[in-house]
Amino acid sequence: MHMNPWKISLIFFVCLAVRLSALTAFTGDELNAPPSTARLAEIEHVAAMSGWKGLVSGLRKVAIHAYEHDSQAAEAWFLLSRWAELFATPEDQVFSQWVEAIRTAQVGHPNMPTRFDVRQRPLGDRLSPTLQAWLLGNTDFSAEFFSLVSPCDLLTNSFDILNGLQARYPEKFPTYANLALAIALVYDVPPPPNWPHAQVGAAQLPRTLPDPVAAFAFWIHADGTGQTLQPLSRLPASELKFVVDAVAPLAELDWAQQHLSTPIEGLGALYGMVRYRVDRVQQAQYIWPEAHYDLPTILNKGGICVDQAYFASEVGKAKGVPTLLFSGAGSDAWHAWFGYLDQNRHWQLDVGRYANQQFVTGIATDPQTWEPISDHELKFLAEGFRLRPSWRQACANADFAALYLATGDFAAAARAARAAVNYEPRHIAAWQTLLEAQKGLKASPTDIEATFREFALAVKDYPDIEASLVRVIAEIMRARGETSAADVEESQFAHKVAPERGDLNIDHAADLINHSMATDGAEQQIRTYYSVLNTYGHGAGMEFFSRIVQPFAEHIKTDYPKDAYNAVRAAQSALHIDPNSQLDAEMQELLTRLKAGIQN
Repeated sequence: MHMNPWKISLIFFVCLAVRLSALTAFTGDELNAPPSTARLAEIEHVAAMSGWKGLVSGLRKVAIHAYEHDSQAAEAWFLLSRWAELFATPEDQVFSQWVEAIRTAQVGHPNMPTRFDVRQRPLGDRLSPTLQAWLLGNTDFSAEFFSLVSPCDLLTNSFDILNGLQARYPEKFPTYANLALAIALVYDVPPPPNWPHAQVGAAQLPRTLPDPVAAFAFWIHADGTGQTLQPLSRLPASELKFVVDAVAPLAELDWAQQHLSTPIEGLGALYGMVRYRVDRVQQAQYIWPEAHYDLPTILNKGGICVDQAYFASEVGKAKGVPTLLFSGAGSDAWHAWFGYLDQNRHWQLDVGRYANQQFVTGIATDPQTWEPISDHELKFLAEGFRLRPSWRQACANADFAALYLATGDFAAAARAARAAVNYEPRHIAAWQTLLEAQKGLKASPTDIEATFREFALAVKDYPDIEASLVRVIAEIMRARGETSAADVEESQFAHKVAPERGDLNIDHAADLINHSMATDGAEQQIRTYYSVLNTYGHGAGMEFFSRIVQPFAEHIKTDYPKDAYNAVRAAQSALHIDPNSQLDAEMQELLTRLKAGIQN
């Protein structure tokens, strides 16, 4: 940002709290640079005496003043204000917001604890003064933290983990702070019972994560002794979270380090290292049959695709390589494969993914939130643009845009959001803020539609985002009476993505049938089903069956058993089904059950 000349003799905090008078005046020259060590020490002293709450408003005003005067240090001052706000937030408020976020995202699961240590105190009290001071003085780490933290992170636990790691390894912590952050955000709650895949029982694979301190020590030692294939001290937490989410015990990871010598350029070979068990597939034995599910046993006994993917991804993590396990529905079967961060810092996301099976975009899990990773998030990860300085500039402007929006300054919010998308057009939150600001400014429907179209153009390479925008644009067009044009808009998009992203059309089809099942009478539900089948089902495969055909038949079979049977028979004619495939077997099994229901 270009530095405009500006003069300011004194800036005082506008706050009623008398304790702020303990701070000396801020000068214009001071706001041209990040907070000095002396200033930070002064702020920490006041907070220690009187708490962080009274400092938040004033620090935010300083940050806004720096931003509006084009100061290069605006980001640093704003991050300081965000730490102050977070440190001041009562723990019970943090917890209630987390509960609501988990409910909204629908990521609650049986492995989550039922009792939580939540006290009536500010969240910052969970951190030592030493760690607080380190966080306040490290702008790079602060930017990483606030860009990564999610409402689904239980920060009471994350702060405890960070504090414990810094206290146990004070000399190593600065070098491996991003590793510590990844552990703190992944280990805040236990993993779900079906992670990393559901084809092995809890007795063979307990879904537990290691002790945070032990995990931190394990990967630090591995990195220091040359056991890692990626430099852990230089990877961001956004990538390291796909290392520390190993579910295999640390002893197994150590075994992998000692017994499997694999260079990073050959990491993909780990998948095929596990012998494929054709006999299990022929016997439809998709659940792990052995007593133990550990890496040596998998290598010795062999397995099916999900075991190959698990083995490869866990060994990669043992060697400090970020990995992802994918599962997806193909034309006639389910499949699993894995991805990893290669030697050039590029993600290889299709190791073991068979092109001739026409597998759709796979599902992987974000271990930070335990949500499925969206298609565009995977592509963002692979493209790596969020590691560039332009992304950080976009985030800084987007943060100020959100701040202005929250205070009702819609014009300033729109300007800051526009600056953010100018730095990086793929900043989704900035576009959303811009649209909200336009609504606040009473922009015309035409102007709002133009922004939606601009947004859609910016994300044209990410069909899952573009799909939602096309539907909004179509709704705007229908609202002004352009029904036919809106239909054409949606039809053109469906045709555009059909060859490679038919799953997006299935998403839309599933939305239609699910909405009908929830709101319509039986006759309309059946009409909707056949409309969806005729429009989207011809030539479709396993995913259409599992998301539309089977749920609909199960939904109506009790009251309308014959209609359920006929619905599946119609799908059998429309879908592409290879003889003796998994889809063929599941289709036949469903038809047999439904036919028995008619006879009874």
